[in-house]
Amino acid sequence: MKHITLGTGGLNVSRLGLGCMGMSAFYSGAGTDDSESIRTIHRAIDLGVTFFDTAEIYGPYLNEQLLGRALAGRRDQVVVATKFGTILHRGDGGRGLDGSAENVRLSVEGSLTRLGIDHIDLYYQHRMDQGVPVEETVGALAELIAEGKIGHYGLSEAAPETIRRAHAVHPVTALQTEYSLWSRDPERELLPLVRDLGIGFVPYAPLGRGFLTGKIRSLDQLDEADFRRSNPRFAGENLAANIRIVEQVDAVAAELAATPAQVALAWLLAQGDDIVPIPGTKRVSRLEENVAADALRLSPEQLATLGAIDAPVGDRYADMSPVDR
Repeated sequence: MKHITLGTGGLNVSRLGLGCMGMSAFYSGAGTDDSESIRTIHRAIDLGVTFFDTAEIYGPYLNEQLLGRALAGRRDQVVVATKFGTILHRGDGGRGLDGSAENVRLSVEGSLTRLGIDHIDLYYQHRMDQGVPVEETVGALAELIAEGKIGHYGLSEAAPETIRRAHAVHPVTALQTEYSLWSRDPERELLPLVRDLGIGFVPYAPLGRGFLTGKIRSLDQLDEADFRRSNPRFAGENLAANIRIVEQVDAVAAELAATPAQVALAWLLAQGDDIVPIPGTKRVSRLEENVAADALRLSPEQLATLGAIDAPVGDRYADMSPVDR
């Protein structure tokens, strides 16, 4: 597994990370087999994956606890990333955006305890709080860096001006935003900006929330609690229209004797050496499939074919309001 450095602060990570969210929340069957999830995390380390992504909201809290158990005794082999800002620690612990300095400190202490570690390598603000200046939030994060409680900080789903303001207070190490053949919005402004500022880019949902694997053809395949049932791109006529994307990815996969997931990840890796996708899975077999994409090479013609795929039908979320614009 190749490695790259995120940002200018020298955070060394594997070229592919592991998104742990689906082990505990939001997807079909999440949280039903922690033992299999832990085996998947251990197998990822054995295969050279060093970058593990979680958040306090996943569960809530369950995913951080799971990752902490899995990493016991192996902490020195990995880079741990988690996120704050979507739980109201100053209130009743319910969901809501809070980027205040007080909430930052309350959040980090909880995450450190649940993860069972003495510092977090990369600490993201999960969503931007429009009621708190980002300068206040980053000021608190800079203090945590000086105290050694976090090594680096990042932003998730932040708009260009927010990124500039944050970076002016203390350098941002990484921006995490949805990016894949299923969602190419970052190419317009975000990717040029982070490259200009020397910020790493971490695409989440690099397999289009599982759609680019080619396995999902009907909502009947998803549990009643699966959040994709309310996602506009998976709804009715939109789902039927979006299957054409998978068919084009699958055609390239057939040329390479690869899987659609591997092709989708290989395309993303080919977009730049500063990009670290974090495909999520809780199964060893899927992990091994995804990691193999690191060695897959697409020809210029195949890259052009994939790059010409039309945008999917439907918004990324049913409610786009939490996304910083």
